[in-house]
Amino acid sequence: MTIDVTLLGTGSPIPAPDRAGPSTLISAEGEHYLVDAGRGVLMRMAAAGVGAPQLSAVLLTHLHSDHITDLNDVITTRWVMTFEPTPLTIVGPVGTKHVVDHLLASLGPDIAYRLAHHGDLDHEPPVHVIEIDSGDVPSEGATVITAGQTDHKPVEPSVGYRFDSGGHSVVVAGDTVPCDSLDALCAGADALVHTVIRKDIIATVPMQRLLDTLDYHSSPAEAAATAQRAGMTTLVLTHYVPAIAPGGEQEWVDLAATEFDGQIEVGDDLHTVTIGDK
Repeated sequence: MTIDVTLLGTGSPIPAPDRAGPSTLISAEGEHYLVDAGRGVLMRMAAAGVGAPQLSAVLLTHLHSDHITDLNDVITTRWVMTFEPTPLTIVGPVGTKHVVDHLLASLGPDIAYRLAHHGDLDHEPPVHVIEIDSGDVPSEGATVITAGQTDHKPVEPSVGYRFDSGGHSVVVAGDTVPCDSLDALCAGADALVHTVIRKDIIATVPMQRLLDTLDYHSSPAEAAATAQRAGMTTLVLTHYVPAIAPGGEQEWVDLAATEFDGQIEVGDDLHTVTIGDK
């Protein structure tokens, strides 16, 4: 059994022509879990051969706008592409229900138009929200999902997720600095998917708004140290800030390799890493 990690969106809050917003697809035993829903996520899912109706759940690491930009698109598309009420499970930290309720309210005119136009559409978008800070995530699938707190203050709460399936496990950390609770979530897992910023580059930019990002994100070396402490075999870097220069992937790998002696993956959108025996 294997777990496939697909980097749907590897971009930053700054729009880029070749990188969608932060989003990662975890696929195992025919189940598909979307972690975060940045801009362009459904286009990238389509390229990966997965549609909104096939999602087992959407899991949000935190409520920063760049991580939830297209959640409304996932909700609407799931609704109009299914022909029986099929609730979309959305898991996230405390505050997620408030955000989803307001998204649905903002979609009110669209929902009314579609209900008036389509006779076979007789219900509003069914959404099931689960708020969690740590512990087991309720799921009907074969994949066991565990949440753990991360440290992205002043964004609070924020969470990471661990997916266990077929004897293998992957942790998706989201935005965070190293912390004991993330270490606990990662312990004994095979792989870590971690957002990273180049602190060495950003620290040289004389703009306070950029400098502010240094204290609540991890560098490639910090993410790598987290993976090393957990005894992992694979580290997958994503959400690159600033954007990777053409041909510059190896520099990011080399920075992570100072702290981690396993496999390090850096890639474009749709880069897929398989964890486990094929």
